[in-house]
Amino acid sequence: MPKQRKIPLRKCIACQESTEKKGLFRIVRSPEGEIFLDLTGKKNGRGAYLSKKAECIQKAKNKNLLSRHLGVTVPDHVFDEMIAYLETHPSNDQ
Repeated sequence: MPKQRKIPLRKCIACQESTEKKGLFRIVRSPEGEIFLDLTGKKNGRGAYLSKKAECIQKAKNKNLLSRHLGVTVPDHVFDEMIAYLETHPSNDQ
């Protein structure tokens, strides 16, 4: 009988819910100080996770949650990228 693989869980910094990695956005601060959205989940740097929900993205933006977790100011285009992703990839009600 094949061994069942462990599903990696991460916690959203806005709603504090633990979810599978594929249900979250990963925002990365690279060693050079750049901030970007990491859809692969494998880029090098300090990462923070946000649920793929518009409410979580808005809460993180309003309360500066990403800036606090990553230690630098997060540009608005990162939030715009996440909103655009949600509009082009409708949720499957995970």
